[in-house]
Amino acid sequence: MAAPARKTDIGPPHYDKFLHPVIKENYGKWKYHEVVKPGVLVHVSETGAKIFTVRAASPRLLSSTTLLLICDLADKYCGGFLRFTSRNNIEFMLDNDANIDPLINELKQNNIPVGGTKNSISNIVHTQGWVHCHSAATDASGLVKVVMDDLFEYFEEMTLPHKVKIAVACCLNMCGAVHCSDIAILGVHRRPPKIDHNNVKNMCEIPSTVASCPTAAIRPTYVDGKPSVVIDEDRCMFCGNCFSVCPAMPIADPLNDGVSIWVGGKVSNARTQPTFTKLAIPYLPNNPPRWTEVTEAIKKIVTLYAQDATKYERVGEWIERIGWARFFDLTGFAFTKEHIDDFKYAGLSYRRTTQIKF
Repeated sequence: MAAPARKTDIGPPHYDKFLHPVIKENYGKWKYHEVVKPGVLVHVSETGAKIFTVRAASPRLLSSTTLLLICDLADKYCGGFLRFTSRNNIEFMLDNDANIDPLINELKQNNIPVGGTKNSISNIVHTQGWVHCHSAATDASGLVKVVMDDLFEYFEEMTLPHKVKIAVACCLNMCGAVHCSDIAILGVHRRPPKIDHNNVKNMCEIPSTVASCPTAAIRPTYVDGKPSVVIDEDRCMFCGNCFSVCPAMPIADPLNDGVSIWVGGKVSNARTQPTFTKLAIPYLPNNPPRWTEVTEAIKKIVTLYAQDATKYERVGEWIERIGWARFFDLTGFAFTKEHIDDFKYAGLSYRRTTQIKF
């Protein structure tokens, strides 16, 4: 039974209003797609119709000037049809392949790179960072800029063993895809929130604050005869959830906030099952504007992967093949106590065989 027609304007408009005519006419009839050259794809329908895609990079946080430029290029070359991917790539949809090279040339003239297809590094998906987020431990936008400055050639060329997806999240609440990306940059707090006991009763609802903690580290108490809360620091995982509901518990700490690096995640079922990322570096300092320690670590991982991985291996598959001990040897990253999973349910995922070297 067909769904009833919409009777109000509540909610987003239906997506088919924004489909390119070729896509709308061939909906459900696509036969195959292929990458024509870096940054350019073609989808071919059973009817023989073709739609071309030019993929360009975007910093996600865009000025109105850049947005107007992108819209002008879309109007000029593809009838105004474009879309943004979940990793912030801009995709221009064309039905005339004669417009592909002129569009690419004009994009490059405006310092907008084209690429991110097939065995390359796609645009980095990231969170808000210091620009907007109240619980950020690092700056997502700044990190994305400096990391891609160092990995620029891997976006424009398809020279890696397989695709590499990088994600940045500015705290462990992970609004980004750091749990399932090949390489992940995660902002970390290393100290519990500082409680402003004088203002807890004025700014916070104590039951909600207690309930906001995922590890039950917060409990109600009285301080100087006033209702407040106390933190069990052994239970605190520095997520900042409590600060979201109680402004009297700020967690930002310029001296101790920093960045961790994670590797090996993927969503794909190809060859191996989907995997979560695993810790590579527990802490690197926040050193804006270039974050030298972070960019050097990421470039080292990508360079070693490019040199040592076999064709079609994702980063995590490469590490599993050579072994984590070999990975730490090659990268020179220190193995520390933070790499040992002491979460109370971690035993369920431990290797419990004596053949731990295989």
